[in-house]
Amino acid sequence: MKTLPPRVRVNINAPDQDGQTPLSYAALHGQEAAVRLLLCHDVDINHQDEGGRTPLSLAAMNGHVAVMKLLLAREDVERNVRDRNHQSTPLSLAASKGHEAAVELLLSYDDVDINTEVQCGRTALSLAAENGHVAVMKLLLAREDVKKKMRATVVIKHRFHSQHQRGMRRQ
Repeated sequence: MKTLPPRVRVNINAPDQDGQTPLSYAALHGQEAAVRLLLCHDVDINHQDEGGRTPLSLAAMNGHVAVMKLLLAREDVERNVRDRNHQSTPLSLAASKGHEAAVELLLSYDDVDINTEVQCGRTALSLAAENGHVAVMKLLLAREDVKKKMRATVVIKHRFHSQHQRGMRRQ
């Protein structure tokens, strides 16, 4: 009687040299069916690659809304995770690239922090403004919590500027 070779278990979370897993690649390239299949297994949904990007970050950065919906449906997904390079979040990545539908989807979750400051204190709104993504800016400005943050920032900058000007006059 012939025996079969032992079954080899595949490590579904095995990263490549860039730290990306099969789920990372599927999310990066918008492969909805592949993401759906991988999510049926014991996959690390919050795995960070060498740059600290998660599958959600990669999907958001590329505007892959269908993939984002699959990932966001999981309760264990981290919606405000920051990458290692610029401290970017999925929201800031989507806003900076002008992916309106991705931003709208992320804003539908109450726990997504619209005012998270990434590299150099920039927010999703400032990144959208820098890149001329007016539709994304409108989505962000429609939120009451971004307006409060903007007002506070303007007041602080105005106070600093006024104090600086008074100090200059005294010299």
